Amino acid sequence: MGVKGLATLLDSHREIYRDVRFRQRRLVIDGCNLIYQLYFQSGLDQNHGGEYAAFEELIEKFIKALRECLITPYVVMDGGTDQTDKKLETLTQRAKDRARRAHQAMVSGRQENILPQMFKLVFKQTLTRLQIPLAQCFGEADQEIAALANEWECPVLSNDSDFYIFDLPAGLLPISHFQWQAVKKSGSQSYIPCKSYNASSFCTLFNIQRQLLPIFAALAGNDYVKLQKMESSISWAQFSRESSGTPGHHLEGLIGWLRGFQQPQEALEALLGLLGGLNKKKKEEVLRGMNVGIEEYKIPPSSLKRFFIHGIAPPLPAEEKVAGLVPDWARLPLTQAQLTPDVLDVLLLQRMSLGFPVDHADFPSSNLISRPLRQVMYGLLLGRRGALQVEERDRDGLQLKFIKVKPVFTPVTQHLKLNSLDKVEPSQRLQVLLEALGVTEASLSHLPPQLRLPVAATCFWLQNAQPPPDESQLKALLLGLSNGDALRHRAGLQTTNRVFKERVDVGVGVAHAFNEWQACLKNSIHLNQLLGFPLAEPQVSQLYEGTLIHQMVHRMRTGGKLRLKSDPSSVKLYQSMLAVVHQFHPKVASTPQRQPLDDLTTNLQQLFLLYEYDDETPTEISSVAEVQLDLHLDDLLSVKTRYRVKERNNRCKNPELARKAECRGQDLLG
Repeated sequence: MGVKGLATLLDSHREIYRDVRFRQRRLVIDGCNLIYQLYFQSGLDQNHGGEYAAFEELIEKFIKALRECLITPYVVMDGGTDQTDKKLETLTQRAKDRARRAHQAMVSGRQENILPQMFKLVFKQTLTRLQIPLAQCFGEADQEIAALANEWECPVLSNDSDFYIFDLPAGLLPISHFQWQAVKKSGSQSYIPCKSYNASSFCTLFNIQRQLLPIFAALAGNDYVKLQKMESSISWAQFSRESSGTPGHHLEGLIGWLRGFQQPQEALEALLGLLGGLNKKKKEEVLRGMNVGIEEYKIPPSSLKRFFIHGIAPPLPAEEKVAGLVPDWARLPLTQAQLTPDVLDVLLLQRMSLGFPVDHADFPSSNLISRPLRQVMYGLLLGRRGALQVEERDRDGLQLKFIKVKPVFTPVTQHLKLNSLDKVEPSQRLQVLLEALGVTEASLSHLPPQLRLPVAATCFWLQNAQPPPDESQLKALLLGLSNGDALRHRAGLQTTNRVFKERVDVGVGVAHAFNEWQACLKNSIHLNQLLGFPLAEPQVSQLYEGTLIHQMVHRMRTGGKLRLKSDPSSVKLYQSMLAVVHQFHPKVASTPQRQPLDDLTTNLQQLFLLYEYDDETPTEISSVAEVQLDLHLDDLLSVKTRYRVKERNNRCKNPELARKAECRGQDLLG
């Protein structure tokens, strides 16, 4: 989880880094850290549910830069929570802080570094599509990343300061100094300018023994035992030669203290002397915590090398509990990131840690709506082993709550066994999924495979959301689902487009509704994964682009304009999805003073017959389009009726105009 203050300390000692022209080598990438760095440093919006298409575009550009420089990336990601719970206190405190910041972001409109709900899914799906080697660990990834880099003698790419401590032969390339957006050439060869760090440079600069670095890390930021909570705490600054105003002065003091020792055991004994006021029991607690912290920086043999080379999943941890509870068939999909690591937390800890999107604390948690989906998942994972329940960590207002949730069994799932779930007939697995979502196979049959799960999740959302979504919210979502390519094309320019920089204030209720929809979709995808993909997994980046979806709602409610190019196939797709939705939820609250949704169903085709013309368009039609292309659907309908004959006549008189309009496609929103 990083060494507190270490990055700041090294920023004041830039001589520790070496300038490198990185190219034509293997590179082990800390996937979770890369996600955070890419999303937060890109300026992408965080407060409207995620800009997934733009994030996908960013990942593609990053991979393109690596390939241009003949760099072979291997991405490694975290898996389940450590079953020893040694970092539970730290994780709980961070969850509380995220809940507070998520509320603050909603209230203030500022970005508080809250990642959207499905950012990891987008990252994994994009890497898989680009055929980038990706591994998801069974637990935390740091040691696996270090082990792989150690055996391949290649560097690690990360901003996690833990990698300043590992003794890596090829060192660390900090992401903050990895200039992948500024690829340069030397002759015919391309390279990425960056800086390299090696632990030996740290030891030379600060005159400290290499074997003492793990003790330094544990004392600087120990997640296992909190010295400041003891009756006697230590002020490391007293050992510093620098003034108290120097950045990292307390770490300088800790290093100064450690210079007096050659071996770790000497330092540990001296530490107990500094904590002389503690009783024997607390001293033993300190030693246990220190030893656990030190163990974190030992590099084991790599368990992922065979997976990356031969596609063989690593063995589960040797503990009897793990081996007995996790089915063997799950190892490969877990390692391939085709199965959410949440299943490990449920199986091993009977726990589920839920995320907190940007939302107002006065609203209930957006995770509540999708709990029935998770309960079906819990039933599949835990079976009828006693009276097991899953403890869900969620928010209630701004308070963190641990809620016991019972698994749910259906007539089908009560006969299924986890160890043989992969062998169950596809039709049965599909039945489990569709019954959980409350839809039928026949209702989805006319939809493209990629949209069946999102539409089913949307039906579930409409049936369970409180308060029920209104017409503008449903319409915006379906327009987004039917125009994934258009969303992606628009997103490619968004970082320089003014419309994406302005704050879209459509009310906390709209944000909450879309948070609930994403929770339904995310849990639908996870249940679908566990069941072996009875429905095709959708590409999340083509389903939801937060700022655009919020803009749509805003324009629908205020009569503004938002152009989104479409084609006839999108029109038909929209109608098909709307028909499915109406089967299971025929009534959706209308936006005040707007056309009812039923009228939209009847007249949708007429909406899409309006075209956006260029400068060669006859003045009369162009001016009509300019005035009337907005989101008042009743006005659009009247415009279509009034000018149908005139448009048809102009097309006959000007075949070139008709040809150009057809080539450009249709304007979905007007």
